[in-house]
Amino acid sequence: MSPTMAEKPHRDIERAHFPICSGSHRITCVVDGDTIWYRGSKIRIADIDTPEVSRPGCEREAAIGRRAMVRIQALLNAGAFTLSPASDGRDVDRFGRKLRVVMRDGMSLGETLIAEGLAERWGGPKVAWC
Repeated sequence: MSPTMAEKPHRDIERAHFPICSGSHRITCVVDGDTIWYRGSKIRIADIDTPEVSRPGCEREAAIGRRAMVRIQALLNAGAFTLSPASDGRDVDRFGRKLRVVMRDGMSLGETLIAEGLAERWGGPKVAWC
């Protein structure tokens, strides 16, 4: 008897080394806590929003934004992952970035950032970073 789809173990197959982005040539790197480049595509992590690092409203926001950026980099570099479609069905945002949820073992990496106070849930109550 073959297992059903729900019973099959999930296999994460995407894997790469993610440095922090620098310069204009970006293939695979981390822009900030919720934006990455992967294999030449700019991806907005769809289930979270993190503090700004490029134009923060205050030093506290900048500091938490940098921590979020380094944390998502560490999580991405820790092993294989899956890029899943956004739960609301959107494929790209208004800036042309692909919208994806980054998953490992069926769990969102964004949820880790939320639990650690480095992100807020997309569409949820806004966090006052400043």
